[in-house]
Amino acid sequence: MIRVALAVAGGGAVGCLMRFFATSWVVAHWPRHYYLATFAINLVGCLLIGLLSGLFLLRTDLPLELRTGLTVGLLGGLTTFSSFSLEMLNLLEHGRAAEAMAYLLCSVLGGLLAAWLGLTLARLCH
Repeated sequence: MIRVALAVAGGGAVGCLMRFFATSWVVAHWPRHYYLATFAINLVGCLLIGLLSGLFLLRTDLPLELRTGLTVGLLGGLTTFSSFSLEMLNLLEHGRAAEAMAYLLCSVLGGLLAAWLGLTLARLCH
């Protein structure tokens, strides 16, 4: 159990750093559209969790530490619902309701589509 916990902690640290650097880059280049980092990260995370989940269903021989470290750790540290929620509120508070609604719809529908696509790709590899 300790090995799985360490894999989750290590993956989480890497995922958090990836999110930090991606967000910093977007804010430095497009400060008005700061939320695009969270949007892109969450879509990529949805795609990857679908893909990895599908692959792990096919490859149950892979170590639990690897499977859990990547899904719960790395992707859990990379993606974030709390940042998405705060960014939504920020857009609404600044009178950018149309942009907020587009962000909401694109994030939710895009996330579902990305997870489905990842799972479909994993099934095609089988």
